[in-house]
Amino acid sequence: MLGGGGGAYAVAELGPDASALPVQQLVEEVEPLPLQQQSDALGVHSFNLFTTDQVRGSDTVESLLARLQINDPAAAAWLRRDTAARTYLLSVAGRTIHAEADDDRNLVRLSLRWSGDDTAQFKRLVVERSASGGFASRVEVVPYTTSVRVGTGVLRSSLFAAVDDAGIPDAVATQLVDIFGGDIDFHRGLQRGDRFHVVYEMLEADGEPLRAGRVLTAEFTTRKRTHQALWFQPPGKPAGGYFDFDGKSLETAFLASPMEVSRVTSGFKMRFHPIRHAWTQHRGVDYGSPVGTPVRSVGEGKVQFAGWMGGYGNVVQVDHGRGDSTLYAHLSRIDVRPGAAVARGQRLGAVGQTGWATGPHLHFEFRENGVHVDPLEVARRQPPTELAADARPDFNRLAGFMRHQLVAAASLSGRSSAFGE
Repeated sequence: MLGGGGGAYAVAELGPDASALPVQQLVEEVEPLPLQQQSDALGVHSFNLFTTDQVRGSDTVESLLARLQINDPAAAAWLRRDTAARTYLLSVAGRTIHAEADDDRNLVRLSLRWSGDDTAQFKRLVVERSASGGFASRVEVVPYTTSVRVGTGVLRSSLFAAVDDAGIPDAVATQLVDIFGGDIDFHRGLQRGDRFHVVYEMLEADGEPLRAGRVLTAEFTTRKRTHQALWFQPPGKPAGGYFDFDGKSLETAFLASPMEVSRVTSGFKMRFHPIRHAWTQHRGVDYGSPVGTPVRSVGEGKVQFAGWMGGYGNVVQVDHGRGDSTLYAHLSRIDVRPGAAVARGQRLGAVGQTGWATGPHLHFEFRENGVHVDPLEVARRQPPTELAADARPDFNRLAGFMRHQLVAAASLSGRSSAFGE
């Protein structure tokens, strides 16, 4: 190796000094083509215009085409008549739409993508002009392509402000709350300076990110304590779950919160009742949130009651067995019936302001053998289950790889921290 390096050095030294080489300057006259000839050459070419925009809630077919720089009355009339276009084109604000027009601003092709119910596929509306000048539409179901991304964030005011600063989708923050909810009080326990690192999937459609996928691994440090999680599906098993890096399951029988994203307006403590005007024991947790926010069951069970209950307004009660039950009050809508079986995380209704409520919120209670208990403590009591011995080798290999991914995410913390200052 040293000999090869020395040889290369010797050859370089034997070359001529570039500053001593003769310099020649060549000047040639170049006559451009006549402008008319250039213009005529351009005239034989057709240039299509490609534009992208987002659907607005106030859009009509005409206003949407105008923003896409398309002036095609025939296309507008056809889009108003077509069933698929009427169903999907203006149904949801915020969807990204792509259009292609010819040099006369007539519509050539239009496409609109959105996430379907299937987590592995997305849907795409395509409208195309045919050779005869007519139009045709179709709805395609297309598999996502998956990429892996890393991110890191530092809390300055809230978890969701931190993911915004770091350019991480809100859906990732929601998953972090569910993953670590049994160990971290995301409503009352976070502090300024807490930080997290995360590796997650991004589901892409036609090369563009459409929505976040599953969190693959994450690390959250709060109150000087670090919590780690890793998604693992044992070979041959139909489902996976989250484990810490020692192989202990983080799955709990009960979710820590009945809503995916919420803020706590009062905890399990004494409070001055806003209607009774007296100090009372507040037997539950109130989650302030806009009317219509989905409310979910924190655990598996059977609907014990669904209907009106005096000052509680619209209420759903779920019996989880073994003396455990939960109550969800002040709902604007009830989506289950008495006697129905519900799964952990299943939607029960929506936040409202029914009964004795001074503002839109969810009142949530957890009872053990009829006694009210702090619902935020229940999720922490679940004993962790150990990983099966036959799955340990695969788990250890994945854990070793994911540790390196977390290191890569942590290397971004300097930039994320600086962004938040």
